[in-house]
Amino acid sequence: MGKLISIVIPCYNEEKTINIICEAIQKTMEQVDDIEYELLLVNDGSSDDTLEKMQKLAEKNTRIKYYSFSRNFGKEAAIYAGLCNAKGDYVVTMDADMQDPPELLPKMLEILETEPYDSVATRRVSRAGEPLVRSAFARIFYKLINRISDAEIVDGARDYRLMTRAMVQSVLSLSEYNRFSKGIFAWVGYRTKWIEYENVKRVDGETKWSFWKLLKYSIDGIVNFSNVPLMISSYLGIAMTFVSFLAIVFIIVRKMIFGDPVSGWPSLACIITFVGGIQLFCMGIMGQYLSKTYMEVKKRPHYVICCTNDDGAQKNK
Repeated sequence: MGKLISIVIPCYNEEKTINIICEAIQKTMEQVDDIEYELLLVNDGSSDDTLEKMQKLAEKNTRIKYYSFSRNFGKEAAIYAGLCNAKGDYVVTMDADMQDPPELLPKMLEILETEPYDSVATRRVSRAGEPLVRSAFARIFYKLINRISDAEIVDGARDYRLMTRAMVQSVLSLSEYNRFSKGIFAWVGYRTKWIEYENVKRVDGETKWSFWKLLKYSIDGIVNFSNVPLMISSYLGIAMTFVSFLAIVFIIVRKMIFGDPVSGWPSLACIITFVGGIQLFCMGIMGQYLSKTYMEVKKRPHYVICCTNDDGAQKNK
């Protein structure tokens, strides 16, 4: 009996693309011999007709399983839910907007079957079609996180990745509430081969990732996989204390030797504002880590599934 591959697709307001991606995957998998597949569609609390489209697709194709969240829990939760419910020997995660080309699947499967790798991941070699500001900040993010964290994240890495069952189990063993999949995939290690491809535009609709959502996502990634921001706040505190001490000594010496009057309130107000800003910045960094810890200790489930056609589904975890 052939092996089984589970294809996990998180969906949020993808009513225009869900039929297209499912049809493309079906055509692609027909070209692969000795590999059965199941298609896991995770509805992340969509407000359009995504769920209805999933249900109709599942009625026509028994390989399709859908899992609908009780509300929007985010893409990371949707990926995690898909991995938790995947039964395949191989598991692949990909987006619903066709920016992750399904036609790469046969090549990715062949690599895992014939070469000594545990994972085949994809990365974009260009960002054609993206706003210049977003592209610039993305490059800065990858350079920054690779400098300050133990996990090496490849520039342009996508969530489009095929993994062996052993790697999937390792990923699931990291059950933290604050998830950053790109970092988790890198942290667990395993031998990974990278496939490069040119950027592909969405087949329809608009991206759900605004600049500010991506900025928040990048901050979460840095906080989740590095304690360097905390070290920076500590170093800033030490540096400001040292500078303040030198300033006090300078004022005392100038007064005793030269009899110069102390500067007036404008300079004092600037100094107080500057130091206050540094303090608030450091408190904000510590607050980020504290909020992450708070969410972890509550041990709430990552997701809640309210509707599915999988009788054995893990409905909350």
